[in-house]
Amino acid sequence: MFLPQYRYLLAVSGGRDSVVLEHIARTECASYVIAHCNFHLRPGDCDRDEAFVRQLAGQSGVACFVAQFDTQSFATMHKLSVEEAARKLRYEWFEQLRQQQHCDYVVTAHHRDDDIETFFLNLLRGTGIAGLRGMRQLNGKVLRPLLEWSRADINAYVDRYQLQYVEDATNASVQYRRNQIRHQLLPMLRQMSPSFDDVMCRNMRHLSDVERVYQTTIGSLREQLLQEESNGVLSVDINLFKHYQAVYQLQHATLMYELLKPYGVSPSLSEDILSVLDAVSGKQFQTPTHTIVKDRNRLLIQPLDRVEVTPSIHQELIPAPQVFDGSQFKCRDAAFFDADKIAQPITLRHWLASDRFYPYGMSGSQLLSDYFSNNKYSLIAKRTQWLLVDAEDRILWIVGQRSDRRFGVTSGSVRILKVTVG
Repeated sequence: MFLPQYRYLLAVSGGRDSVVLEHIARTECASYVIAHCNFHLRPGDCDRDEAFVRQLAGQSGVACFVAQFDTQSFATMHKLSVEEAARKLRYEWFEQLRQQQHCDYVVTAHHRDDDIETFFLNLLRGTGIAGLRGMRQLNGKVLRPLLEWSRADINAYVDRYQLQYVEDATNASVQYRRNQIRHQLLPMLRQMSPSFDDVMCRNMRHLSDVERVYQTTIGSLREQLLQEESNGVLSVDINLFKHYQAVYQLQHATLMYELLKPYGVSPSLSEDILSVLDAVSGKQFQTPTHTIVKDRNRLLIQPLDRVEVTPSIHQELIPAPQVFDGSQFKCRDAAFFDADKIAQPITLRHWLASDRFYPYGMSGSQLLSDYFSNNKYSLIAKRTQWLLVDAEDRILWIVGQRSDRRFGVTSGSVRILKVTVG
């Protein structure tokens, strides 16, 4: 199971499965270190497990690393189940530790029965085809060498070598869904079909192949449907999305879920998003990582962690030309103003609903909201558009777009202010 050219990070809880894994690694003279998570969920028992794993590492002569987690608080803060929180915490830490210790793989002791239990757990959660294909023996940097072993194989190995381990008392409790599957559902199915485990393994291998084909198609559709806008915003063309819905004769939110799953969208939220495709603009949805906005015929996807930095304003006074030519003061990357018409200091801000400006070519003023609508600004583009204003809060420049004619350079201008923003 363990090759001499690799270094391994063994996830050891102290239970029988991980003790078997560690014993095999030691027997095969593998190069490894041990990682143990203390989730502080079982008063007394967690500390007992930690002490046992430290002792086991000492007997094997390998390094032992222990992480202390306040799992319950983390689960509450991130609105996760305790099981999901523990999984997220341990795998993130395993990967950090793997890199720190220069290990090639994180190795876990998952076996065939775990795989089958996870299938039914995901089936009840509604995780889609990816949750039904079963675990992979090698998934990125996570290695599961015992995945072909049954629980009976594990028990036989423990008996053969008289291995000591710690028993998690919660494994016998049917309070948890996984244990309900383990102690109630699976025994009934095995009674109905003596070859149930073999059939389930074949089913999951088949679903694994199907999922590869499925994900290839989804990946191709994602490339066609997701377009990158400015400022890290992505967009989905709703009409093109509907086209593919029709081509594949999809009646549900499957495509929407697969398309937006990388951005924190759950199956239930994907159904909500699908239901507003024909609604008016402005509908918003928030995931743990992104905001999704329905804007005209698009869905806009904006990351929550995008930190907006106010750009710098660069000012330069330049002399008025001897011969005035208005075309020389037209530039998208800079704006030119009659310096004597502006109240300093000038600053940047975002738009307000009451904002008006005086565009060239119009006799009066125009609401900025009308300008945005006429130029098909998205909701996110409106929020991120910078306005250059003077000390009296008069709009001088829709940065990069249009200037206000009240402050424009004329043949009578004496001092000309050149402004760039960036």
